[in-house]
Amino acid sequence: MAEPGPAHLRRDAYIYVRQSTLAQTVRNTESLARQYDLASRARELGWAEHQVVVVDDDLGRSGASAHGRKGFSDLVADVGLGKAGIVLSLECSRLARNNSDWYQLLDLCALTDTLIADADGLYHPGLFNDRLVLGLKGTMSEAELHLLRSRLNEGLRAKAARGELRLVLPAGLDYDDDDHVALSPDEAVREAVMCVFRRFDQLGSARQVVVSLRADGLRLPRRDIRTGKITWAQANYPAVHGILIHPGYAGVFAYGRSKLEKRMDPGGNVITRQRRLPRDQWAVMIPGHHPGYISLETYDANIARLAANSPPPAGGAGGAARQGAAWLQGLLRCGRCGRLMQVAYHSSGRPAYRCGRANQMYGATTCQRVGGRRLHETVLAELLAALAPACLAATIQAMSDTEAQFRQNLAVFERALERARFEAGRALRQYDNIEPENRLVARTLEAVLEDKLTAVRTAENQLAAQQARRPVTLTEEETAWITTAGADLRAIFGAPATTHAQRKELIRAVIAEVTVTVQDNTGQDGTARTCQVQITWQGGASTALQMPIPASGHHGRVTSEDTLDLVRRLARRYDDTAIAQILGQQNRRTATGLPFRKTHVRALRAYHGIPEYQPPPENVTPGCQDATVVSIPEAGRQLGVSTATIYRWLRDGFVTGEQLTPGAPWQVRIDQQLRDRVRPQAPDGWLPLSQAAARLGVARQTVLNKVQRGELNAIYLTRGRRKGLRIQAGHGHAGLFDTP
Repeated sequence: MAEPGPAHLRRDAYIYVRQSTLAQTVRNTESLARQYDLASRARELGWAEHQVVVVDDDLGRSGASAHGRKGFSDLVADVGLGKAGIVLSLECSRLARNNSDWYQLLDLCALTDTLIADADGLYHPGLFNDRLVLGLKGTMSEAELHLLRSRLNEGLRAKAARGELRLVLPAGLDYDDDDHVALSPDEAVREAVMCVFRRFDQLGSARQVVVSLRADGLRLPRRDIRTGKITWAQANYPAVHGILIHPGYAGVFAYGRSKLEKRMDPGGNVITRQRRLPRDQWAVMIPGHHPGYISLETYDANIARLAANSPPPAGGAGGAARQGAAWLQGLLRCGRCGRLMQVAYHSSGRPAYRCGRANQMYGATTCQRVGGRRLHETVLAELLAALAPACLAATIQAMSDTEAQFRQNLAVFERALERARFEAGRALRQYDNIEPENRLVARTLEAVLEDKLTAVRTAENQLAAQQARRPVTLTEEETAWITTAGADLRAIFGAPATTHAQRKELIRAVIAEVTVTVQDNTGQDGTARTCQVQITWQGGASTALQMPIPASGHHGRVTSEDTLDLVRRLARRYDDTAIAQILGQQNRRTATGLPFRKTHVRALRAYHGIPEYQPPPENVTPGCQDATVVSIPEAGRQLGVSTATIYRWLRDGFVTGEQLTPGAPWQVRIDQQLRDRVRPQAPDGWLPLSQAAARLGVARQTVLNKVQRGELNAIYLTRGRRKGLRIQAGHGHAGLFDTP
């Protein structure tokens, strides 16, 4: 056995102290005291008090590796620098349980002439016999760690196989007095957990569940792993995702759901991480082990839905339903290569689909591409036709389920308010129990009480807002009407309030996949290009369709024939500006859905060969033609009256006019007979309207009707203070009770 020499005594004595866990530092105090007592042994071997260096930075650290052990790293560094004359530890396992770390220390000690001491003796690693003994001790220490782990792990697996292993339960599950797993007795916790499952069933996305919970101000329960207590915090994605994927909520006891993996980073450090395993690789799975919130089938459906919502690879298809206008995102498959087709958008925002994965992966040509608008219309028409028989039943069922869903959603807010009031009451009792003079504590409890009361007011406002959203309950007459009339599913699908994500969810609920194959068999006329569409419904049934595709250069959107016919008729009398105004008043749109402008009308006329409006020559005097059709302003100018008078004459039937289409300007016919009826003075015997009505013994409107039918002659005075109609109503004209 080696002995310390003068060279050793001139250097320091290092005492290495380590415990594997923090719990051991509290419970195993005798072992810790023995390690610190090694300082007295160093003094017995000849080292002075000031030469003893205690290294205890690794308390609560495992000796399985040098990674993360600062005390051991510093010790190795000091040994390499020749500062240590001896290294003392209670046993070799305290220094290292890994042979690579242990032999590194031995090599450095041999090079720097450093001794190693434990409870059994004193060793010099440079001597063969001592090196052999130290090597055997290091090997036994590493083997001991393996045996300890094997015993503990096998014990855990044996207990887990019986479903008796006590695991850390998520919020919503607790152990009862008999150590059995049961639902949490806290109603607020149970309602919060069920709220997550209900909203995921409605929204189909964990991130959307987080958004909705935050919008409603709902908090989720969390279990502190160290204390086991339930705390409430704002909803976030890890919390919602953890609830959805935990099998315990489905009544399943699961053990070994993850695996520890190790890898080396570029810096040479060992990186460890937990990797979640698929179900077939779980060590233990016992369905029906305890009561759950959902069934195992619902849990499997949620896991599959989350997997389908995972972000696709760059340029790939699939994923959760997003807000884009491509309704078949993630459902469309190429009929040539079998890959999912990708979504592309034109500069105008119109969707299209292309199969470009072969081009991205191998540099090959793109399989095929197809526009989205025509494909959407084809698939939607088939979808609505398939759902037509179920529209009535679905509408009645949706109406009846609305009230139940409202009550379930309201229960979450009611429990949250009840919990807030309880916490506020507890804070108030704590505040009342302190001495009023003790302001040091009173101020703290007063601030806590104010926070709890604010939380109560917030919960009350949230509950009131939810109660205001109560759906309308249908009467028996309304239900009977819906049964007879049904629901216009197309109107619901196309409503502005319906988002693209909701449209996609409706399509995915009925359609599993759509396969398209573009047939490039275009003839000389360019009309034979088609697309074979195969719709695979949920359940396995399929429908084959054939969709025509316009040839290159053909327009997919054209102006309607009735709009074209109207433009042809209007172009004979109006210019492009007036035509655009008329079409705008009738709420007509271009083929691309834009309001008509002057440029649109001009382009439409040019494309279809509609001649432009030619106004009449301005040098034609009114007396040079017998009859003309003019606008109302021109008619007023020629007859010497205001436009308001012309409108009144049209209403009274004094003049005749026509309006080519609703919204178009009126056109008034002016002939010599009309000019003769507009005079500066009236002939003898011609009476105003009121006097003519009195003379004939009829109402004023009756006189106007007779004038309109031509039974009475009338003229209009344009001068003087008594301008207006003059009617020839002599004794020879029939009155109201006269028979002609």
